Amino acid sequence: MDPTVLDSTLRELGEPAYRATQIWEWTARGASGYDAMTNLPRALRQMLAERVPFSTLEVDTERESRDGTVKTLFRTADGHPVEAVLMRYRDGRRSLCLSSQSGCPLTCTFCATGQMAFGRNLTAAEIVDQALHFRRRTRVDHAVFMGMGEPMLNLDDVLAAARRLPDLGITHRRTTISTVGWLPGLKRFVDEVDEPIRLALSLHAPTDELRSAIMPVNERYPLEDVLRECRRHAARVNRRVFVEYVMLAGLNDSVEQAAALGELLGPDDFKVNLIPYNPIAGNAGGQAADARREEQPPPATSGFYDGSSRERIAAFRAELEAWHVPVTVRLTRGRDIEAACGQLAAAPRARRPAVPAR
Repeated sequence: MDPTVLDSTLRELGEPAYRATQIWEWTARGASGYDAMTNLPRALRQMLAERVPFSTLEVDTERESRDGTVKTLFRTADGHPVEAVLMRYRDGRRSLCLSSQSGCPLTCTFCATGQMAFGRNLTAAEIVDQALHFRRRTRVDHAVFMGMGEPMLNLDDVLAAARRLPDLGITHRRTTISTVGWLPGLKRFVDEVDEPIRLALSLHAPTDELRSAIMPVNERYPLEDVLRECRRHAARVNRRVFVEYVMLAGLNDSVEQAAALGELLGPDDFKVNLIPYNPIAGNAGGQAADARREEQPPPATSGFYDGSSRERIAAFRAELEAWHVPVTVRLTRGRDIEAACGQLAAAPRARRPAVPAR
């Protein structure tokens, strides 16, 4: 719910200040609505239900994967689409993938969100309400800001939301904020955030040339500058920065590129998470598959990608380990409902023109 609207309504009703705390405690524990808040007077519960929406988001559709992953499409009060994901793991973890924007303005070529129209930044309340929706379904204990949008473009609201997550059961040490390398926000994050919130860098290429071809943000903020800030963060908090690296067949997955990545990152400040590519509508197979059959890599800006084979991923991982870089391979969740990494998009995806390579 919107705490500003709640506070002003309580003041108008002449209610004591502690009522807001009572309401938040119920909400954070997963209450289904005001009716469940039995330590509030019945008349107050009825007036709140009439005047303060229990959520800033409306559920549009919801889908559940064979592996138990749940993806929910929300609509904001002004109609913008937002998707968020609940991931269930066999070890008992319940992790949320939260969105910070409706759409994304940074147009990474392999990401479905980058192909939909950018709407706007989400408010802190809209971000928290994504988490609360799933908290009403089950307990939750991890969160990643890796859904729609670039969190560093909306840092104030992202941090305000992250700082409320411990009340839901998600500690700061189990919260991760990801960035493609938006430098102004990243610098602020490094300088200002004192909580032990994890940082992740969406990297996907070991060189500026390739990264700029598939991630236009790199033209503005190149690798050297972004990695400098990441290393400064690692030194400041004494924790490694996660590096997300999606494996694109014939494009960024050679052993030579793994060696370049190992040399670029070094053994101390980063932990690499290799991500099997998750196909998105209008952007998988096709030209990439044809190019590979001809033993030529797909053009970096073709907009057509295939995922790397298991053997290719294993060889890439082995080379990083030879450089003493910690590395894991992400367990893909929710691919069958387009809830996996890079698949979130809430509108029909039109094929975009290629970004010229430099």
